[in-house]
Amino acid sequence: MTQMRVSEAASLLGVSPDTVRRAIDAGRLASTRDGSGRTVVEGTDLAALAQQQAHPAEVGAVGASSARNQLRGIVTRIVSDTVMSQVDIQAGPFRLVSLLSTEAVEEMGLEVGSVAIATVKATNVGVGVPA
Repeated sequence: MTQMRVSEAASLLGVSPDTVRRAIDAGRLASTRDGSGRTVVEGTDLAALAQQQAHPAEVGAVGASSARNQLRGIVTRIVSDTVMSQVDIQAGPFRLVSLLSTEAVEEMGLEVGSVAIATVKATNVGVGVPA
């Protein structure tokens, strides 16, 4: 399973590390300690919290856009068959869904709780993993 420090979890949720710590203290997000004694959270737990907190902003009028739109988020769901997979990513308040080959999902090691980068162009969403 993917584990991440409080600061990375906060970055993925678009909140401060203190907000993540408050979620842990309130029992909304489970945590453990890593080998160095740092507080860490499971990616699957963070994915569930991201979905609960997702409140998309109103779109409004679009003045200009670019094919270089990249959104860093967390994988919240994967549905696969032998050929194709559906990968859902929660990037802040945005839920993105990508259809890609099951082979690509396996090669990238994607699983619920993985950090992923969605690149949006027209109606296509490409998925990558951080270097």
